[in-house]
Amino acid sequence: MTRKIAILGATGSIGSSTLDLVERNPGQFDVVAVTAATNVAALADIARRTGARLAVVADQARLGELEAELAGSGCRAAVGQEGLVEAAAGEADLVIAAIVGCAGLGPVMAAVEAGRTIALANKEALVTAGELMTKAAARSGAVLLPVDSEHNAIFQCIACSRSEDVSRIILTASGGPFRTASVETIAAATPAQAVAHPNWSMGAKISVDSATMMNKGLELIEAHYLFGLAPDRIDIVIHPQSVIHSLVEFVDGSVLAQLGSPDMRIPIAYALAWPERMETPAQRLDLLAIARLDFEAPDLGRFPALKLAREALEAHGSAPIVLNAANEVAVASFLAGAIAFPEIAGVVARALEDNDFPAPQSVAEVLEIDQSTRRRVAGAMQAVCQ
Repeated sequence: MTRKIAILGATGSIGSSTLDLVERNPGQFDVVAVTAATNVAALADIARRTGARLAVVADQARLGELEAELAGSGCRAAVGQEGLVEAAAGEADLVIAAIVGCAGLGPVMAAVEAGRTIALANKEALVTAGELMTKAAARSGAVLLPVDSEHNAIFQCIACSRSEDVSRIILTASGGPFRTASVETIAAATPAQAVAHPNWSMGAKISVDSATMMNKGLELIEAHYLFGLAPDRIDIVIHPQSVIHSLVEFVDGSVLAQLGSPDMRIPIAYALAWPERMETPAQRLDLLAIARLDFEAPDLGRFPALKLAREALEAHGSAPIVLNAANEVAVASFLAGAIAFPEIAGVVARALEDNDFPAPQSVAEVLEIDQSTRRRVAGAMQAVCQ
């Protein structure tokens, strides 16, 4: 059967990799909707190539531009959150959720409430609204398929096993560009150095998160909600080769690992074809060439973001929202040259200390806490810089 899909964030890295797989498998997928934040030209090109019936640009000011680009294509243009929700909860069987940040929360929740299967590449959705989302999925019958390589690996390893058979899960981390750097090097790190990931090709924000290891902290929170394990049953190990993407330990002592080249088309393909598999052009592993697999414990002194994320998860309530929002503001400031690299974690730590928000009861409350945190953090940073 042809699978109807919607690609939220079609012009980004995950969207581009998804389109590569879709276009390599003609006839297997019917792209019904595509979205982008601002890149109208690229969005219109994707809509024409795939035959999508709906194209949505998040930027309200660009609707006219998108309509002009789509003239004569048969694809309808829409705009803003209303359009994104329509794309997510419309006719698609499978929704690829790859909108970056909390901007993707509303559309993802709409897809969940509509009972869709969601290939989730937006980690912020579960980090900020994990309990709300998992409860909504239980009510609607929605299926959450993780696309992050680590969570996809866990999903593959668990497969049909019973949840009570899982003893713990082990997230692997490359350690980023500063895994072995001196304290002095880290203190003086530039944005160019921080985004130079040794194994993966990613956007600037997530590359900085890898350098601070905040990405692994966010993945810890994500894993808790995806797999229902207590925080003390989720471990993190540094694995610099990025060959093992994560592991699952079972109650009998068996440990299963998923291995693969660092190519996001592998986990995306697993989600696209689930519960089956599909071919990808990803480079095959040459174990003899790899020769060795190394592991080490993360240095919490070098990577304080890991400790902050675990504390936020254990605090529950609004703490993960504050963690995520403060981190995004701090990373943007670092990339703009306004703060030093080590201060990213410092900004987040102070935001968590000042957190007085109650636990959110709705997506609207999640978004309000997110925006309030951003304003508070930005204001505090501005006051310090003056």
